[in-house]
Amino acid sequence: MVKYDQIKGVREAWCAMPKHGKQILAEALELPPVERAELVENLLTSFEFQSREKIDALWAEEAEDRIDAFERGEMTAIPAEDVFAEIEKNRP
Repeated sequence: MVKYDQIKGVREAWCAMPKHGKQILAEALELPPVERAELVENLLTSFEFQSREKIDALWAEEAEDRIDAFERGEMTAIPAEDVFAEIEKNRP
């Protein structure tokens, strides 16, 4: 489980955050790593960036390149659950 004060910079933001926001953050930090990552992605995509279309196109191109490399046997895949489990294992 991740605590808000274990994350750099969160302690200062926590003090200024409204009570409702603190509750949401506390609940979000209770989520498993994969679900927290999905939540972050959804929050970030809720912002409107002027160059969002260009960024999306570049990420789509990168994803296609990686899929092609995987299909050619040039790279292997690691399940996301394994990656997040390793991150949690190495967390201080």
